[in-house]
Amino acid sequence: MPLSPGEFYAHAMRSADEEGRLPLSRMTGWEIFPFEQDGLRVVPLAPPELPEPARAGEDAANCRACARERAAIWSDEHWRLTSPGPGGAPLILMLESSAHYDLPGLPDDRARELGLLMARIAAAIESLPHIARAHVSRWGDGGAHLHVFFFARPAGFSQLRGTCLAIWDDLLPASPQEQNARDAAAVAEALAASYGGQPAPA
Repeated sequence: MPLSPGEFYAHAMRSADEEGRLPLSRMTGWEIFPFEQDGLRVVPLAPPELPEPARAGEDAANCRACARERAAIWSDEHWRLTSPGPGGAPLILMLESSAHYDLPGLPDDRARELGLLMARIAAAIESLPHIARAHVSRWGDGGAHLHVFFFARPAGFSQLRGTCLAIWDDLLPASPQEQNARDAAAVAEALAASYGGQPAPA
């Protein structure tokens, strides 16, 4: 029998201290964790909030992703790939469906395209000579419109590997705009060659 939200909370609180703080996670002991353990504290776990607050775009008529004018670096009839702008990682890209879908409601033909696109985008990112890996993330708690992030990990920086890359992206200074634009354009060209669709005009 699965735990109810209240039971899940009570179960977690049995491990908490008198302030309701859980112990530091195993992740804080990883050599790739970006913070020192000394002085690091876990925020208290809040009790469940049901029903959960609505995500942005639950109603397609009010979806910001559908209305957004951000220029795509690559697109086809069903998908668009955008570059949200320089972050701490050398390149961050976001793949969105053109139509208003979330991942669980994606039609089978779009789901097949998504799998192939993810593989081709990752390959294009990893073909950049200064990139070691393409990390792929889909969280979906902030917006109901399907969006998948691609984070490029720079070559030689194994400290940035794994799930902490998204945190490092927030900590590192923004990558140079010109290099970011060149990398995004190279990925768009490679994707058009391997998958189809159109890169944005230069």
